[in-house]
This record gives sequence, C-alpha cells and structure tokens, in this order.
Amino acid sequence: MHLTPTSPLRGSLGRRGFLLGSAGVVLLAACGGTDDGGDAASAGPLGISAIPDQDPELLNRLYPDVAARFADSTGLEVTYTPLTDYTAVVRAFEVGDIHLAWMGGLTGVQARSRVPGSEAIAQRDIDADFHSLFIANTRSGLEPFTEIDGLTALAGHSLTFGSETSTSGRLMPQFFMQEGGLDEADLKGQPGFSGSHDATIEAVASGSFEVGAVNEQVWTATEEAGEVDLSEVQVLWRTPGYADYHWLARPDLDDTFGAGTLDKVTELLLGLDAANEEDAGILELFGAETFVATENANYDQIEAVAMEQGLLA
Repeated sequence: MHLTPTSPLRGSLGRRGFLLGSAGVVLLAACGGTDDGGDAASAGPLGISAIPDQDPELLNRLYPDVAARFADSTGLEVTYTPLTDYTAVVRAFEVGDIHLAWMGGLTGVQARSRVPGSEAIAQRDIDADFHSLFIANTRSGLEPFTEIDGLTALAGHSLTFGSETSTSGRLMPQFFMQEGGLDEADLKGQPGFSGSHDATIEAVASGSFEVGAVNEQVWTATEEAGEVDLSEVQVLWRTPGYADYHWLARPDLDDTFGAGTLDKVTELLLGLDAANEEDAGILELFGAETFVATENANYDQIEAVAMEQGLLA
C-alpha cells in the first residue's frame, strides 16, 4: 500500500483513552428500563471502556462523566471498567464484558474482526485527518525535515513507539517509516514500547530514547499544560493524515438492552454542544469541538496497513 505525504488517509477517529486501575464506575439512570426489545434488568449493566492511551488522572475525569451521560440518555445502568492495556479492551469487547468502547483505529479494526457486525458510530471532529509526530531529544543531533525520506536520518538512533497496538503511536509511524525508506533494523537497537503517548514524550525528554513517535494531540496538550520540561525536545516531522479514534458498538446492543439503545447513544454523542456548559466539559477532555458520524468503511486503509504489518489475527 502506498501513501504519499501529501494525501491523507481518509477516515475517522475519536480520542482519549482510559483510567488504569481495578475498580469500575457504575451509574444508574433514575428512569431505568428500556422502551422495548431486550430486558435491561436481566441483561445487567451496559459496559463501556476505552484504550488507556494517556494520563490516567485525566482519563479518570472523563469516563465517569461519559458513563453518567450514557445512563441519562438510555435509562440504563452503565458501568465504566478501567483496563490496563489496549489488548485488554479489545478482549473485553470481544467476549461481551463491554458493549461500547472508545477505540483507536487499529484496536477498532481488531475488535471488528473478532466481533463481526460491530459498528463505528462516532468520531471527533478532528479525527478524519489525524496525525502523528516524530519527536527527538535535541542532544540526538537530529534536525527537523519536511519530506518523508527525511526519516532515513533516524538510522543509528534509538526510537520508542507507544503501545504496540496504538494507531498513532505505532501502526502509522511504522508505516511511514517503511514508506520513507527506514527499516527498523536501521535503528539503534530494537524499538521500545512505552505503553502510552505521555510515557513516550517523557522518555524522549529524559533522553532514555533519542526519538519517539507520538499522537499530535497529546503532544499539543502536553505543551499547553507545561508540566513536562520539553526544553530539550523538538518535533522532527508531522505525518500525513489518517483515520484513528472512534466509538465502537457491539452488534447485539439493541438485542441486549432494547430497541433504540444504539440510536440513543449515537444521538447523545452527536448532540454534544460546546455552547452547553455540561457538554463543553466533556468535549474539552476529549479535545474536540464536536462529535460527528462515522462508519466502518472509513477505516479500510487502517485495516490494510494492519494486515500488511501482521497485526490482524
């Protein structure tokens, strides 16, 4: 598959990750029950989760609020379950422990391959054209570049990705490295896997790795927060755009919780309004102005790259 630096992958996406820990958050809407279809009481709570792609403290502020809004909109008990890694989220979705999940492009494709009929339903406004950044410690001697073949300059330097199944922290950076003529064997040692975008930035800032591949949005948020010393870190290159984050729903959502459940969740997400104070708080934590509709086909190119890299079972 060939992608030029000037032609972004078309697709969709969403955003933030998730709280690490062992305890879930359960919310029960006062109205309870469903209009028709499945018996919500016997079905148990509607479970949500998300990939843990960054700072757990931030994510812990986000997802209990999201669960509460889902409960209000559906009249169901909603359980938010924090999970420790990307693979665990995909597995929980596969076995039905969770019914809605905030996925990255790759994890969403992996989950859909295991649960046929699952639907990507909403992405943030920024997600149809998402980007990764290659960043470097200034002591590496590397300089910013504008063309994809500039990635060959990374030869002989140490590099860390984020999670092994991160779209913006591994899948697409690795794809662009291949397109630019840089093989992993050209690096200094094997690539690292920091586990999250925050950890990648900190690893490069500390000099543990000379280069890192990171989600552009997390980088921007880190700069704005001013809590990490980035004085010795610089952006080398911004990748072309591609599809990434999105909300993914299991195909049995309505059968399990009643007809119309999927529509209610989707309408809530698409109806979040930055002019509304309550909505604005959620959108801000997602780093979005709004959510927009998406569909599975928007991730076809992510799926193709994942297959090329052997990341789909």
